Amino acid sequence: MMSTQTQPVTVRHLLAIPNFRLLWLGQIISDFGDSLTYLTLVLLINRVTGGSTTAIAYLLIALALPQATIGLLAGVFVDRLDRKRIMVVSDFLRGILVLGFILISREEGASLLPLYLIAFLHSTVGAFFTPARGAVIPHIVPAEGLLPANSLAQMSMVFFRLLGTAAAGFLVGVLEVFWPAFVVDALTFFISMVLVSQLRLAASKPAAATKTGLGAAGREIAAQLGQGLAILFHSRVLVGTLVAAGVTMLGLGAINVLLAPLLVNELLVPETWFGALELAQVAGMILSGMVVAGLAARVRPTRIVSGTLVVAGVAVAMLSLIQSVWHLMPLLFIVGLMVTPLQAAIATLVQVSVQDEARGRIGSALGAIINVANLVSMFAAGTLAAWIGTRSVFTLGGALTVLAGLAAAGIFRGYRPAVSQEEVALQSAQV
Repeated sequence: MMSTQTQPVTVRHLLAIPNFRLLWLGQIISDFGDSLTYLTLVLLINRVTGGSTTAIAYLLIALALPQATIGLLAGVFVDRLDRKRIMVVSDFLRGILVLGFILISREEGASLLPLYLIAFLHSTVGAFFTPARGAVIPHIVPAEGLLPANSLAQMSMVFFRLLGTAAAGFLVGVLEVFWPAFVVDALTFFISMVLVSQLRLAASKPAAATKTGLGAAGREIAAQLGQGLAILFHSRVLVGTLVAAGVTMLGLGAINVLLAPLLVNELLVPETWFGALELAQVAGMILSGMVVAGLAARVRPTRIVSGTLVVAGVAVAMLSLIQSVWHLMPLLFIVGLMVTPLQAAIATLVQVSVQDEARGRIGSALGAIINVANLVSMFAAGTLAAWIGTRSVFTLGGALTVLAGLAAAGIFRGYRPAVSQEEVALQSAQV
Protein backbone atom coordinates (compact mmCIF):
# COMPACT_ATOMS: atom_id res chain seq x y z
CA MET A 1 0.00 0.00 0.00
CA MET A 2 1.20 3.52 -0.77
CA SER A 3 2.65 5.68 1.96
CA THR A 4 0.50 8.66 2.83
CA GLN A 5 3.64 10.58 3.76
CA THR A 6 5.60 10.29 0.53
CA GLN A 7 3.15 9.27 -2.18
CA PRO A 8 -0.12 11.17 -2.12
CA VAL A 9 -2.88 9.53 -4.16
CA THR A 10 -3.56 11.53 -7.29
CA VAL A 11 -6.44 11.52 -9.76
CA ARG A 12 -4.26 9.48 -12.10
CA HIS A 13 -3.81 6.81 -9.41
CA LEU A 14 -7.53 6.73 -8.71
CA LEU A 15 -8.58 6.43 -12.34
CA ALA A 16 -6.09 3.59 -12.78
CA ILE A 17 -8.33 1.51 -10.47
CA PRO A 18 -10.88 -0.14 -12.81
CA ASN A 19 -13.70 -0.29 -10.26
CA PHE A 20 -13.32 3.34 -9.27
CA ARG A 21 -13.11 4.41 -12.90
CA LEU A 22 -16.41 2.67 -13.68
CA LEU A 23 -18.15 4.14 -10.64
CA TRP A 24 -16.82 7.64 -11.33
CA LEU A 25 -17.85 7.57 -15.00
CA GLY A 26 -21.33 6.49 -14.02
CA GLN A 27 -21.49 9.31 -11.51
CA ILE A 28 -20.43 12.15 -13.82
CA ILE A 29 -22.78 10.98 -16.57
CA SER A 30 -25.78 10.87 -14.24
CA ASP A 31 -24.77 14.17 -12.58
CA PHE A 32 -24.97 15.83 -15.99
CA GLY A 33 -28.41 14.33 -16.57
CA ASP A 34 -29.66 15.27 -13.09
CA SER A 35 -28.89 18.96 -13.50
CA LEU A 36 -30.27 18.90 -17.05
CA THR A 37 -33.59 17.58 -15.76
CA TYR A 38 -33.71 19.78 -12.66
CA LEU A 39 -33.39 23.10 -14.50
CA THR A 40 -35.70 21.87 -17.25
CA LEU A 41 -38.36 21.06 -14.64
CA VAL A 42 -37.96 24.49 -13.05
CA LEU A 43 -38.33 26.18 -16.44
CA LEU A 44 -41.30 23.96 -17.31
CA ILE A 45 -43.08 24.80 -14.06
CA ASN A 46 -42.27 28.48 -14.55
CA ARG A 47 -43.87 28.42 -17.99
CA VAL A 48 -46.94 26.38 -17.02
CA THR A 49 -47.70 28.51 -13.94
CA GLY A 50 -46.69 31.88 -15.34
CA GLY A 51 -43.79 32.27 -12.93
CA SER A 52 -45.17 30.90 -9.65
CA THR A 53 -42.37 30.68 -7.08
CA THR A 54 -44.67 28.63 -4.85
CA ALA A 55 -44.98 25.96 -7.53
CA ILE A 56 -41.21 25.81 -7.85
CA ALA A 57 -40.89 25.56 -4.06
CA TYR A 58 -43.17 22.51 -4.15
CA LEU A 59 -40.70 20.88 -6.53
CA LEU A 60 -37.84 21.55 -4.10
CA ILE A 61 -39.88 20.02 -1.28
CA ALA A 62 -40.75 16.96 -3.38
CA LEU A 63 -37.05 16.42 -4.08
CA ALA A 64 -35.83 17.08 -0.53
CA LEU A 65 -38.40 15.23 1.58
CA PRO A 66 -37.39 11.67 0.61
CA GLN A 67 -33.75 12.38 1.41
CA ALA A 68 -34.71 13.75 4.82
CA THR A 69 -37.19 10.99 5.72
CA ILE A 70 -37.08 7.80 3.66
CA GLY A 71 -33.30 8.15 3.48
CA LEU A 72 -33.08 6.93 7.07
CA LEU A 73 -34.73 3.60 6.19
CA ALA A 74 -32.79 3.34 2.93
CA GLY A 75 -29.58 2.89 4.88
CA VAL A 76 -30.98 -0.21 6.58
CA PHE A 77 -31.58 -1.89 3.23
CA VAL A 78 -28.16 -0.80 1.97
CA ASP A 79 -26.65 -2.74 4.88
CA ARG A 80 -28.99 -5.74 4.44
CA LEU A 81 -28.83 -6.23 0.67
CA ASP A 82 -26.24 -6.37 -2.10
CA ARG A 83 -25.07 -2.80 -2.66
CA LYS A 84 -24.10 -3.23 -6.28
CA ARG A 85 -27.56 -4.57 -7.08
CA ILE A 86 -29.16 -1.65 -5.22
CA MET A 87 -27.23 0.82 -7.39
CA VAL A 88 -28.09 -1.01 -10.62
CA VAL A 89 -31.81 -1.20 -9.78
CA SER A 90 -31.82 2.42 -8.62
CA ASP A 91 -30.33 3.63 -11.90
CA PHE A 92 -32.84 1.57 -13.91
CA LEU A 93 -35.87 2.82 -11.97
CA ARG A 94 -34.76 6.45 -12.13
CA GLY A 95 -34.24 6.15 -15.87
CA ILE A 96 -37.81 4.89 -16.28
CA LEU A 97 -39.25 7.55 -13.97
CA VAL A 98 -37.54 10.41 -15.81
CA LEU A 99 -39.24 9.33 -19.04
CA GLY A 100 -42.56 10.02 -17.32
CA PHE A 101 -41.79 13.75 -17.40
CA ILE A 102 -42.08 13.64 -21.22
CA LEU A 103 -45.84 13.00 -21.03
CA ILE A 104 -46.35 15.91 -18.65
CA SER A 105 -44.24 18.32 -20.72
CA ARG A 106 -46.33 17.62 -23.85
CA GLU A 107 -49.74 18.30 -22.28
CA GLU A 108 -50.92 21.89 -22.50
CA GLY A 109 -52.26 23.06 -19.16
CA ALA A 110 -51.42 19.74 -17.52
CA SER A 111 -51.68 19.38 -13.76
CA LEU A 112 -48.36 19.59 -11.94
CA LEU A 113 -49.36 16.97 -9.39
CA PRO A 114 -48.04 14.04 -11.50
CA LEU A 115 -44.78 15.97 -11.97
CA TYR A 116 -44.37 16.37 -8.20
CA LEU A 117 -45.21 12.71 -7.67
CA ILE A 118 -42.60 11.54 -10.18
CA ALA A 119 -40.03 13.92 -8.67
CA PHE A 120 -40.79 12.51 -5.21
CA LEU A 121 -40.44 8.90 -6.39
CA HIS A 122 -37.26 9.74 -8.31
CA SER A 123 -35.70 11.27 -5.19
CA THR A 124 -36.88 8.31 -3.09
CA VAL A 125 -35.06 5.84 -5.33
CA GLY A 126 -31.99 8.06 -5.32
CA ALA A 127 -31.99 7.92 -1.51
CA PHE A 128 -30.95 4.25 -1.84
CA PHE A 129 -28.23 4.84 -4.43
CA THR A 130 -26.22 7.48 -2.56
CA PRO A 131 -25.48 5.54 0.67
CA ALA A 132 -24.81 2.38 -1.34
CA ARG A 133 -22.23 4.19 -3.42
CA GLY A 134 -20.60 5.73 -0.34
CA ALA A 135 -20.38 2.32 1.34
CA VAL A 136 -18.79 0.71 -1.72
CA ILE A 137 -15.97 3.23 -2.19
CA PRO A 138 -13.81 1.95 0.73
CA HIS A 139 -13.81 -1.47 -0.95
CA ILE A 140 -12.35 -0.18 -4.20
CA VAL A 141 -10.04 2.63 -3.05
CA PRO A 142 -7.09 2.30 -0.61
CA ALA A 143 -7.50 4.07 2.74
CA GLU A 144 -5.11 6.88 1.82
CA GLY A 145 -7.07 7.49 -1.39
CA LEU A 146 -10.49 8.03 0.21
CA LEU A 147 -10.18 11.79 0.70
CA PRO A 148 -8.92 12.41 -2.87
CA ALA A 149 -11.62 10.06 -4.23
CA ASN A 150 -14.40 11.87 -2.39
CA SER A 151 -12.97 15.21 -3.44
CA LEU A 152 -12.84 14.15 -7.09
CA ALA A 153 -16.47 13.03 -6.81
CA GLN A 154 -17.52 16.42 -5.39
CA MET A 155 -15.51 18.41 -7.90
CA SER A 156 -16.81 16.35 -10.82
CA MET A 157 -20.38 16.70 -9.60
CA VAL A 158 -20.09 20.50 -9.57
CA PHE A 159 -18.49 20.65 -13.01
CA PHE A 160 -20.84 18.26 -14.80
CA ARG A 161 -23.91 19.75 -13.16
CA LEU A 162 -22.76 23.11 -14.47
CA LEU A 163 -22.57 21.59 -17.95
CA GLY A 164 -26.03 20.07 -17.52
CA THR A 165 -27.46 23.42 -16.46
CA ALA A 166 -25.95 25.07 -19.54
CA ALA A 167 -27.40 22.33 -21.77
CA ALA A 168 -30.86 22.80 -20.24
CA GLY A 169 -30.67 26.54 -20.84
CA PHE A 170 -29.82 25.90 -24.49
CA LEU A 171 -32.57 23.33 -25.08
CA VAL A 172 -35.33 25.36 -23.45
CA GLY A 173 -34.12 28.90 -24.06
CA VAL A 174 -32.94 28.48 -27.65
CA LEU A 175 -34.70 25.43 -29.06
CA GLU A 176 -37.90 25.91 -27.02
CA VAL A 177 -38.27 22.18 -26.23
CA PHE A 178 -38.45 20.26 -22.96
CA TRP A 179 -38.68 16.55 -23.77
CA PRO A 180 -35.12 15.99 -25.12
CA ALA A 181 -33.70 16.81 -21.67
CA PHE A 182 -35.67 13.98 -20.12
CA VAL A 183 -34.63 11.53 -22.83
CA VAL A 184 -30.97 12.43 -22.33
CA ASP A 185 -31.28 12.09 -18.55
CA ALA A 186 -32.89 8.65 -18.90
CA LEU A 187 -30.02 7.58 -21.14
CA THR A 188 -27.48 8.76 -18.57
CA PHE A 189 -29.09 6.55 -15.94
CA PHE A 190 -29.10 3.54 -18.24
CA ILE A 191 -25.44 4.12 -19.13
CA SER A 192 -24.59 4.44 -15.43
CA MET A 193 -26.49 1.21 -14.78
CA VAL A 194 -24.35 -0.63 -17.34
CA LEU A 195 -21.13 0.80 -15.90
CA VAL A 196 -22.05 -0.06 -12.31
CA SER A 197 -23.05 -3.58 -13.35
CA GLN A 198 -19.45 -4.10 -14.49
CA LEU A 199 -18.01 -3.51 -11.01
CA ARG A 200 -16.02 -6.44 -9.66
CA LEU A 201 -16.51 -6.40 -5.91
CA ALA A 202 -15.55 -8.89 -3.25
CA ALA A 203 -18.49 -10.86 -1.90
CA SER A 204 -20.18 -8.73 0.76
CA LYS A 205 -21.75 -9.99 3.95
CA PRO A 206 -25.04 -8.14 4.25
CA ALA A 207 -27.02 -8.41 7.45
CA ALA A 208 -29.20 -11.48 7.50
CA ALA A 209 -32.89 -10.85 6.95
CA THR A 210 -35.30 -13.21 8.63
CA LYS A 211 -38.53 -13.97 6.79
CA THR A 212 -40.98 -14.20 9.68
CA GLY A 213 -43.85 -12.06 8.48
CA LEU A 214 -44.42 -8.42 7.69
CA GLY A 215 -44.71 -7.32 11.32
CA ALA A 216 -41.57 -9.13 12.42
CA ALA A 217 -39.67 -7.82 9.41
CA GLY A 218 -40.76 -4.30 10.27
CA ARG A 219 -39.58 -4.70 13.84
CA GLU A 220 -36.27 -6.08 12.60
CA ILE A 221 -35.78 -3.12 10.27
CA ALA A 222 -36.63 -0.72 13.11
CA ALA A 223 -34.15 -2.50 15.37
CA GLN A 224 -31.38 -2.26 12.80
CA LEU A 225 -32.15 1.41 12.26
CA GLY A 226 -31.92 1.92 16.02
CA GLN A 227 -28.59 0.12 16.09
CA GLY A 228 -27.28 2.41 13.37
CA LEU A 229 -28.39 5.54 15.22
CA ALA A 230 -26.82 4.18 18.41
CA ILE A 231 -23.51 3.77 16.56
CA LEU A 232 -23.83 7.32 15.26
CA PHE A 233 -24.48 8.95 18.63
CA HIS A 234 -21.96 6.87 20.58
CA SER A 235 -19.03 7.64 18.30
CA ARG A 236 -17.09 10.78 19.13
CA VAL A 237 -15.93 11.37 15.57
CA LEU A 238 -19.40 10.75 14.13
CA VAL A 239 -20.96 13.15 16.63
CA GLY A 240 -18.36 15.72 15.60
CA THR A 241 -19.21 15.09 11.95
CA LEU A 242 -22.92 15.39 12.76
CA VAL A 243 -22.39 18.70 14.54
CA ALA A 244 -20.25 20.00 11.69
CA ALA A 245 -22.70 19.00 8.96
CA GLY A 246 -25.99 19.79 10.71
CA VAL A 247 -25.12 23.14 12.24
CA THR A 248 -23.32 24.21 9.08
CA MET A 249 -26.41 23.61 6.96
CA LEU A 250 -28.40 25.70 9.43
CA GLY A 251 -25.88 28.48 8.92
CA LEU A 252 -25.14 28.18 5.20
CA GLY A 253 -28.65 27.29 4.05
CA ALA A 254 -29.67 30.92 4.38
CA ILE A 255 -27.42 31.83 1.45
CA ASN A 256 -29.64 29.90 -0.96
CA VAL A 257 -32.72 31.86 0.14
CA LEU A 258 -31.41 35.33 0.91
CA LEU A 259 -28.71 35.87 -1.69
CA ALA A 260 -31.24 36.98 -4.32
CA PRO A 261 -32.94 39.57 -2.06
CA LEU A 262 -29.54 40.92 -0.99
CA LEU A 263 -28.41 41.23 -4.59
CA VAL A 264 -31.56 42.69 -6.12
CA ASN A 265 -33.21 44.59 -3.27
CA GLU A 266 -30.22 45.97 -1.38
CA LEU A 267 -27.32 46.12 -3.86
CA LEU A 268 -29.74 47.09 -6.67
CA VAL A 269 -28.01 45.11 -9.40
CA PRO A 270 -29.73 43.16 -12.21
CA GLU A 271 -30.44 39.43 -12.05
CA THR A 272 -27.92 38.82 -14.81
CA TRP A 273 -25.22 38.95 -12.13
CA PHE A 274 -26.37 35.58 -10.78
CA GLY A 275 -24.45 33.77 -13.49
CA ALA A 276 -21.18 35.48 -12.60
CA LEU A 277 -21.72 34.90 -8.88
CA GLU A 278 -22.46 31.21 -9.39
CA LEU A 279 -19.36 30.93 -11.55
CA ALA A 280 -17.25 32.48 -8.77
CA GLN A 281 -18.47 29.92 -6.24
CA VAL A 282 -18.16 27.00 -8.66
CA ALA A 283 -14.62 28.09 -9.57
CA GLY A 284 -13.69 27.93 -5.89
CA MET A 285 -15.20 24.46 -5.52
CA ILE A 286 -13.37 23.10 -8.56
CA LEU A 287 -10.04 24.72 -7.64
CA SER A 288 -10.10 23.34 -4.09
CA GLY A 289 -11.04 19.91 -5.40
CA MET A 290 -7.89 19.89 -7.48
CA VAL A 291 -5.63 20.38 -4.45
CA VAL A 292 -7.32 18.11 -1.92
CA ALA A 293 -5.20 15.13 -2.99
CA GLY A 294 -2.16 17.01 -1.75
CA LEU A 295 -3.93 17.88 1.50
CA ALA A 296 -4.70 14.20 2.10
CA ALA A 297 -1.00 13.48 2.52
CA ARG A 298 -0.49 16.25 5.09
CA VAL A 299 -3.76 17.10 6.86
CA ARG A 300 -6.24 14.76 8.57
CA PRO A 301 -9.91 14.96 7.50
CA THR A 302 -10.89 16.12 11.00
CA ARG A 303 -8.72 19.21 10.68
CA ILE A 304 -10.04 19.89 7.19
CA VAL A 305 -13.61 19.82 8.51
CA SER A 306 -13.01 22.20 11.42
CA GLY A 307 -10.71 24.53 9.44
CA THR A 308 -12.97 24.91 6.41
CA LEU A 309 -15.98 25.57 8.63
CA VAL A 310 -14.27 28.42 10.44
CA VAL A 311 -13.11 30.06 7.20
CA ALA A 312 -16.48 29.58 5.48
CA GLY A 313 -18.29 30.97 8.52
CA VAL A 314 -16.17 34.12 8.55
CA ALA A 315 -16.83 34.60 4.81
CA VAL A 316 -20.60 34.20 5.29
CA ALA A 317 -20.64 36.65 8.19
CA MET A 318 -18.76 39.18 6.05
CA LEU A 319 -21.62 39.09 3.52
CA SER A 320 -23.48 41.34 5.97
CA LEU A 321 -20.90 44.10 5.39
CA ILE A 322 -20.70 44.23 1.61
CA GLN A 323 -21.64 47.39 -0.24
CA SER A 324 -20.97 46.26 -3.81
CA VAL A 325 -21.44 43.15 -5.92
CA TRP A 326 -17.67 43.18 -6.43
CA HIS A 327 -17.28 42.51 -2.72
CA LEU A 328 -19.72 39.59 -3.01
CA MET A 329 -17.79 37.67 -5.67
CA PRO A 330 -14.57 37.02 -3.70
CA LEU A 331 -16.55 36.02 -0.61
CA LEU A 332 -18.60 33.47 -2.57
CA PHE A 333 -15.35 32.24 -4.13
CA ILE A 334 -13.96 31.64 -0.63
CA VAL A 335 -17.13 29.80 0.42
CA GLY A 336 -16.86 27.62 -2.69
CA LEU A 337 -13.20 27.04 -1.94
CA MET A 338 -14.16 25.55 1.43
CA VAL A 339 -17.14 23.45 0.29
CA THR A 340 -15.40 20.68 -1.69
CA PRO A 341 -12.77 19.82 0.98
CA LEU A 342 -15.48 19.98 3.66
CA GLN A 343 -17.84 17.59 1.90
CA ALA A 344 -15.03 15.25 0.90
CA ALA A 345 -13.65 15.17 4.45
CA ILE A 346 -17.08 14.43 5.96
CA ALA A 347 -17.62 11.53 3.55
CA THR A 348 -14.13 10.20 4.32
CA LEU A 349 -14.69 10.34 8.09
CA VAL A 350 -17.82 8.23 7.74
CA GLN A 351 -16.01 5.70 5.57
CA VAL A 352 -13.00 5.26 7.86
CA SER A 353 -14.84 5.47 11.20
CA VAL A 354 -17.64 2.98 10.59
CA GLN A 355 -17.47 -0.76 10.09
CA ASP A 356 -18.68 -1.93 6.69
CA GLU A 357 -21.87 -3.55 7.98
CA ALA A 358 -23.16 -0.19 9.26
CA ARG A 359 -21.92 2.25 6.61
CA GLY A 360 -25.23 2.41 4.78
CA ARG A 361 -27.19 3.36 7.90
CA ILE A 362 -24.66 5.93 9.10
CA GLY A 363 -24.33 7.53 5.67
CA SER A 364 -28.11 7.71 5.28
CA ALA A 365 -28.60 9.11 8.78
CA LEU A 366 -26.08 11.88 8.20
CA GLY A 367 -27.64 12.65 4.82
CA ALA A 368 -31.10 12.84 6.36
CA ILE A 369 -29.90 15.16 9.13
CA ILE A 370 -28.16 17.43 6.64
CA ASN A 371 -31.30 17.63 4.48
CA VAL A 372 -33.53 18.33 7.49
CA ALA A 373 -31.17 21.09 8.63
CA ASN A 374 -31.15 22.55 5.13
CA LEU A 375 -34.97 22.54 4.95
CA VAL A 376 -35.24 24.15 8.39
CA SER A 377 -32.70 26.78 7.41
CA MET A 378 -34.48 27.66 4.17
CA PHE A 379 -37.87 27.94 5.89
CA ALA A 380 -36.46 29.95 8.82
CA ALA A 381 -34.30 32.30 6.73
CA GLY A 382 -37.21 34.25 5.30
CA THR A 383 -38.89 34.68 8.68
CA LEU A 384 -35.68 35.75 10.38
CA ALA A 385 -34.86 38.18 7.57
CA ALA A 386 -38.24 39.88 8.02
CA TRP A 387 -37.61 40.09 11.76
CA ILE A 388 -33.95 41.10 12.07
CA GLY A 389 -32.97 41.93 8.47
CA THR A 390 -31.20 40.04 5.70
CA ARG A 391 -27.72 41.16 6.68
CA SER A 392 -28.20 40.13 10.29
CA VAL A 393 -29.19 36.64 9.14
CA PHE A 394 -25.88 36.34 7.30
CA THR A 395 -24.06 37.38 10.47
CA LEU A 396 -25.98 34.79 12.48
CA GLY A 397 -25.40 32.08 9.87
CA GLY A 398 -21.69 32.79 9.74
CA ALA A 399 -21.43 32.74 13.51
CA LEU A 400 -23.22 29.37 13.66
CA THR A 401 -20.82 27.96 11.09
CA VAL A 402 -17.75 29.20 12.97
CA LEU A 403 -19.12 27.73 16.21
CA ALA A 404 -19.70 24.42 14.41
CA GLY A 405 -16.07 24.40 13.31
CA LEU A 406 -14.77 25.17 16.79
CA ALA A 407 -17.07 22.58 18.39
CA ALA A 408 -15.97 19.96 15.84
CA ALA A 409 -12.31 20.76 16.53
CA GLY A 410 -12.87 20.14 20.24
CA ILE A 411 -14.74 16.89 19.64
CA PHE A 412 -12.16 15.63 17.15
CA ARG A 413 -9.18 16.41 19.41
CA GLY A 414 -6.94 13.36 19.70
CA TYR A 415 -8.95 11.28 17.24
CA ARG A 416 -7.10 8.72 15.12
CA PRO A 417 -8.99 6.56 12.58
CA ALA A 418 -8.78 2.82 13.08
CA VAL A 419 -9.05 0.60 10.00
CA SER A 420 -9.93 -3.06 10.54
CA GLN A 421 -7.52 -5.78 9.47
CA GLU A 422 -10.19 -7.16 7.15
CA GLU A 423 -10.47 -3.85 5.30
CA VAL A 424 -6.71 -3.45 5.11
CA ALA A 425 -6.47 -6.84 3.41
CA LEU A 426 -9.39 -6.01 1.10
CA GLN A 427 -7.97 -2.65 0.09
CA SER A 428 -4.55 -4.16 -0.54
CA ALA A 429 -6.11 -6.79 -2.77
CA GLN A 430 -8.02 -4.14 -4.74
CA VAL A 431 -4.85 -2.10 -5.33
